Amino acid sequence: MKEQQSIFTAISDPHRRVILRLLKQGELSVSELAKHFDFSGATLSHHLSVLKSAALVRVRKDKQKRIYTLNTSVVEELLLVVNQLFK
Repeated sequence: MKEQQSIFTAISDPHRRVILRLLKQGELSVSELAKHFDFSGATLSHHLSVLKSAALVRVRKDKQKRIYTLNTSVVEELLLVVNQLFK
């Protein structure tokens, strides 16, 4: 239950939902994600941290870059939970 709560908390923010939609198209580095927002790098880092804590995104290092991808298995589980709520 706590895991689902962190997911719902993570997706409650509109900026984080935009990040998820961007990652739906494919993996992106932090600098590529930053081009879509006009807030600080620290704020983007915070949003990415919340999404990572909720297991909605995965991160890997590629030399000096951090590359983010959507964790589709968690998103699929979330969709099942939402679907069950409204059945």
